[in-house]
Amino acid sequence: MPTVSAHVALTLARHIDHVFGVMGNGNAYFLDAIEKQTDAVFTAVRHEQGAVVAADAHFRASGRIAAATSTYGAGFTNTLTALAEAVQAHVPLVLVVGDEPTSGPRPWDVDQIAMASAVGARTYTTGHADAAATTVIAIEHALTYRVPVVLAIPYDVASLEAGPVAEAPAPRIPEPLAPRGEFADGMLDEIAHALISAERPFLLAGRGAWLAGASDALGALAEKTGALTASTALGRGVFPDTRYDLGVTGGFGADGAMQLVRDADVAVVFGASLNQFTMRFGELFAPGTRVFQIDVAPAATHAHVGGFVRADARVAAEALVERIAQASGAARSARESTPAADESTESIRAERTSPRGAHSAWRESVDVAAARAYAEGDELAADGRLDPRSAARRIAELLPEDRVVVSDGGHFIGWANMYWPVAAPDRMMMVGTAFQSIGQGWPSVVGATRARPEQTIVLTSGDGGGLMAIADLESAVRAAAGRGVAVVWNDAAYGAEVNLYGLKGLAEGPMLIPEVDFAAFAGAVGAEGVVVRTLDDLERLRTWAAENPAERRFLVLDLRISGKVVAPYQQEIIRVNS
Repeated sequence: MPTVSAHVALTLARHIDHVFGVMGNGNAYFLDAIEKQTDAVFTAVRHEQGAVVAADAHFRASGRIAAATSTYGAGFTNTLTALAEAVQAHVPLVLVVGDEPTSGPRPWDVDQIAMASAVGARTYTTGHADAAATTVIAIEHALTYRVPVVLAIPYDVASLEAGPVAEAPAPRIPEPLAPRGEFADGMLDEIAHALISAERPFLLAGRGAWLAGASDALGALAEKTGALTASTALGRGVFPDTRYDLGVTGGFGADGAMQLVRDADVAVVFGASLNQFTMRFGELFAPGTRVFQIDVAPAATHAHVGGFVRADARVAAEALVERIAQASGAARSARESTPAADESTESIRAERTSPRGAHSAWRESVDVAAARAYAEGDELAADGRLDPRSAARRIAELLPEDRVVVSDGGHFIGWANMYWPVAAPDRMMMVGTAFQSIGQGWPSVVGATRARPEQTIVLTSGDGGGLMAIADLESAVRAAAGRGVAVVWNDAAYGAEVNLYGLKGLAEGPMLIPEVDFAAFAGAVGAEGVVVRTLDDLERLRTWAAENPAERRFLVLDLRISGKVVAPYQQEIIRVNS
């Protein structure tokens, strides 16, 4: 007879296909059911934080919800940093955990519901008779609000027989949010008119636009208006036409590209929260730029926004394309029916709404490629260590084109985000940055690999974060094998802290890390490790990329970089905090 844990497992497996976790007393029956009674794939990680990180990365890479699992008590508390990151990043996942028995807490139990609530995650606790229904409700909550949820199984309930598993209804997912009311319609009219009238129109899109499936609609809008485009760091590649795309805004953006953004007279933002980094601490747009925002948030998220529409990015973009097409058609009809004697007057009147007027010539007049150029860097920095800019540039030339990049947090995040182009937002993910945490890189490889098994998964990590999560180096190597490569930017320090506080004269001892041999770590868990001190040492990446993935090993590149080369985004932070 199925147990309560089996009810959870069987119901969950109807909607997810991957579970990541660490086994313990509290989830043993759940994992037994997952393994024996479902088709869901379980992947073990070596630290409970890694379970949540892997489920997080799985969603970011595929758009499909996954589950994590841990035992109660210490197993659960180990998940909290990753759980907070998923909350901050609006990533849906289900964390299945053991919990204290219904009779009350034992000496080793903690108030897990309160702790989950403290980081913004809601808990659903299964009973003896409602496990399947509670599981569906938890999934529905995660997908509706784009947040992680905790699904708790009390210890004394987990192994109770619960009878046949009822056919639970599928989770209900809300329809895309459409603009509602006269104000929203009027604001869309105003945005369409502003784009038609603009001489230098600009479109900015974030991860929210990608999740909404707005890429094609945004591409059509950019084409109709002649707008230059750009994305946030989490929305890279959302615009299909790269010829007129300025890349990433904010501190990861090239100086020339960011100057073009400031030249815009009208900017429309889709699915981006406009945080301080995207906005270059308030300096992304010029004071005279008219800024409009379209987002599912309840209200505008930045003081520079002059007009706001609460709506799904795809629905709103399609509405704007339709409005501009109608305006262009009306102008064309008016022009064709105008008597010749009045042609001069009417042509002036129609110019702003004609097909030519609706398509600004701005983007054809600028050199986008030159504007997007970054500093090349030297092979070696002044201290004799590798210049991270030249290393990043060379690595970009050697990495397989099918790459999916996962990033830990730290000073080094500038290099991959600046120098490694990716095809779409689900091929570049930064797990940890929403909560300003480090140490989530290695298990990100696990989740991305299970989501995209045919692609090359590339980790970019610092030595600080790499050491913090070193247990899951083994998980990454085991999961990705020959389809995985890790680039560790090893400057023997917590680089961000050195840049921010070392420059202020604070004691640098706590900011430094004895130089670690990550190549040796790699060998210990069955990977191949290469210490990289010069650009020539990257030759192994070229030959590795040419080998059969089934025959090569996971590759770890231990880059001995200079800490003296400060990433541009970090220079912005230093300037703001100085």
